[in-house]
Formats: sequence, C-alpha cells, structure tokens
Amino acid sequence: MKYDLIVKNALIPAMNGNDTLMTNILVKNEKIAGFLESVEGLEAERYVDAGGKLVLPGCIDSHTHYMDPGFTHRETFLTGTSQAAAGGLTTIIDMPCCSFPRSVLDVDSMNEKLDAIKPQAIVDFGLWGGATGDMVRDGKLADVQAQADAGVLAFKVYMTPSVPTFNRVTDPEMHEVFKAVEKTGVAVGVHAENFAMCDYYVRKYQAEGRLDGPAWSEARLELAEKAAIQLGIAFAEETGARYHVVHMSTGMGARLIGEAKKRGLKVTSEVCPHYLVLNAPEAMSEYGAYAKIAPPLRTTQDNIELWEGLANGSVDFVATDHAPYKIQANKDNDDAAVEKDAPGMNIWTAFPGISGSETMVNIIISEGYNKGRLTLERTVEVLSKSAAIHYGLYPKKGSMNIGSDADLTIIDLEKEWAIDKDVSFMKNKYTPLHGLKLKGKVAHTILRGTSVYHEEPNEVQGKILVEPGFGQFVKRQSIQVLPNKLQFENYKAIGADFFNNYHRRNINNVID
Repeated sequence: MKYDLIVKNALIPAMNGNDTLMTNILVKNEKIAGFLESVEGLEAERYVDAGGKLVLPGCIDSHTHYMDPGFTHRETFLTGTSQAAAGGLTTIIDMPCCSFPRSVLDVDSMNEKLDAIKPQAIVDFGLWGGATGDMVRDGKLADVQAQADAGVLAFKVYMTPSVPTFNRVTDPEMHEVFKAVEKTGVAVGVHAENFAMCDYYVRKYQAEGRLDGPAWSEARLELAEKAAIQLGIAFAEETGARYHVVHMSTGMGARLIGEAKKRGLKVTSEVCPHYLVLNAPEAMSEYGAYAKIAPPLRTTQDNIELWEGLANGSVDFVATDHAPYKIQANKDNDDAAVEKDAPGMNIWTAFPGISGSETMVNIIISEGYNKGRLTLERTVEVLSKSAAIHYGLYPKKGSMNIGSDADLTIIDLEKEWAIDKDVSFMKNKYTPLHGLKLKGKVAHTILRGTSVYHEEPNEVQGKILVEPGFGQFVKRQSIQVLPNKLQFENYKAIGADFFNNYHRRNINNVID
C-alpha cells in the first residue's frame, strides 16, 4: 500500500497516557492508518519529519468569536482560522452571537453564516447554536431542537448583555432554555455573571470617577460569577440539563463546579489561558482596555486555583473566548468605528475582548506541561480529547486512534520565545500577553493528513500552507458526555471512610 503521508520520528503519548514512544504515523484517505516503529520499504506521497518533537492529537479551541459575517473589521473567518492553524489548532467551534445582520438562532441564520464562512476556513470548524430571552418570550424554543438536528454542538446563553441581535436571558428565561436544551442531549454553555450585580457596580464605580484599568475587574466582582454559577448548578439539578460554564475566571468557580461534580450533577467548565497566566492588578494597569475582557482578569490566587482545577478535573478543558475588536492601528474598513482605543474612550466604554487562538496551545504546553502543572495525559485531555468528547466529535477529532481524522499538532518542547503582537496573523494586533516568555512552541499543524501550517526552526513566523476553504464544517457525530472523575473519586473517599470507621468501631467493640 502507498500511503498519503508518513509522519516520521514522532514522539507520541503512549497507551498509559503519561509515557511517550517514538514511532512513525501512517495516513491514508485523511485518516490515521497505523503506527510503525520502522517504515523502511514503505512509500508515501508526502513525508513530514517530526524530528523527535512531541505530536498530539489535533488541538481544539471550542470557544471562538471570529466575527464573520458582519463584523469583519474585527476579524474574518480567514484571519481567525489562520491564527488557529498557526496555534496548532485543527478544529475550532465558533459562537453564534457575533454575526450580522442575524445571530445564529435558527437553521436559516445558521446556513447564512455557513455560506459566508465556508469559503474562508483554513481549519475544520463546528458551530454553537444560540438561545435568547426573545426566543422564550416569542414562543420560539422549538428552534433549539431544529438547530440541534442541523448539527450544532451546544447552545450559548448570556446572563449579561451581548450584541443587540443576541439578547441576554432573565433567570426564569434561562430556566426555560435549560428545559428545552435538555431534550436535545447537548450542553448549554452559560456566560455566568449576575447581570444586576455587574450593572450596579459598574455604574457605582463610574459615578465615583474610577478610570483605572483594575476598576473593571473590581466592578465585575467575583461574587457576580459565584452567584451566577450557583444558579446554573441549581437549574442543572432541577432540569437534568448539561450545564457548562464558559470562560470561568475564578478559583471559587472551580470549587463550585468540583463540588457539583462530586454530587453527580452534569456540570462542566472551561478556562481560558489568560485566566491562568495574567492578573488584573498588573495586566490591567499596564495594558488598560487592551486587557479588558468579560469576565475580567482576576488575581494571582485565582491563577493558582484554576491551574489546580484544570489538573484535578473540576475544570474540564481550555478554550480561548477569542474575541478581538478594532484598534486605531487597523486601517481596514475605515467606515467601522474604532472599538478599543478611540480618542476619548476609557475603561468603561472600550469593548471587552482579546484574541487567543494563536497562543492557547503554546501557553498550556509552556506553563502547564513543561512546568509540571499538568501531566502529559491531562495535557492531551485539556487540549484535545475532552472538548472532542464534550461536543460529540470524538473519536473523529481529539484522538490518535486508527480511523480518526489525521489531525496532528507537532510541538517543539524546547523552543524558548516570547509572544509578540506584531508577529502574528491577528487582524487587530493587540494582546495583554505581549512579551510573555514561553518554552515550547507549535512547529507544524496537520489537518486530515495535509500540512496547514509550518514554521522552520529559524523563522520568525511560519506560513499557512493551504488555500481558504480547505477547512470543513464538522457536525456533531453523537451525544457524548465526559466521564465524571471527581464523582468516582468522591465515592472512593466515601468508601474508604466507611471502611475505616466500620473497622474502628469493630475494634472498639472487641476492646470493650
């Protein structure tokens, strides 16, 4: 047999998860066809020499806002998926809200979006569906099932305002959405911040004249996220819906989700790299509006607790919440208003959002795996496997099983470098991660057996190797639920306590 591709000298995770082994990966018809210690005598149309670098299942960013169609002064699907490829991502899942003139709230609007973005895609992509308070009030919750039938991977709900075409939900409206989404079997992802609390303190600090960067974080206080997550847990318990906290920013949130998991509830969460490596007092003082996001950056203690949550399973995987806005330096589409740093704009009026798809994998490898915060097995889970399972794409995606899509992320674990906003595929070149020193960098990205990005060892920036439209729309393959490891561990602990107490009582009885 002649193979389409052989990836030589690939260091891959072993079966037990934390060890590695050197092998050669065989690819045929866009799928992984096998692994061989020696490929002497075998032929292939193409060869990639991994050179002993670490090769992971293609990584996934399950939370992007690529702003297309309608907001292309911020991002296009081409610039967004180019960043994804350069960042080692082979699949992204795009949010429903940031499309104009209509957000994705039914099958027709979903198809409108697909028509606009399919010709631009560099990597494969799935879509979130949407649910709003308007749909509840207008009796249109039947559109939830229709979107699920069309292949969306989950449903997004905002407790705080989003774009005008995607309204937030009140508490009872969210309860109704949970009941509707539960019937589909997929998860409901909630932007978990208590609206009334955020609104009150933003107005309070504005009235007090606060214009410093950290004021944004103080106004969108930890308690607002805590209260919102607790409400979502209560709704999950009452409805049986799968509740997913998107872009969770606090260590308190990780503890709440962990405790709910131990009770056996169907709850999950994600964290973004910026909540792991940045804190509000430093980053928002230095970068101001360029570091403004929602939920906001928190404290160094939250950094620590979120890493712990990612390691122990109370946080299930990482995603970026990639959501850039137009800055003055971007002269493209001059009719569009500058949204981050226009003259007269301040920390309250600047738009909240940053890019992240190009740096997510690199940060997790450098600050997680290379620094020992995450095992290799857990690194694979948080970058690839867990999101693929959660969104019903496994083992087509997020796996290196024979028969899985030949999606591979090749990483140079030893490369030392620093994030540079000007050396990127970003349309709006700003990031509070600028200057962050890392060890470990994506060197090569392979999608369905085709190289989509490659960086030579001495290059400042690598190259996109495929034409727009190479990326494909990926529908949900099946309904899948992540295993609840914390519940199992809780039962083990309960069992151990019971045994120890029973044994101690029996000994006491004998002595007595």
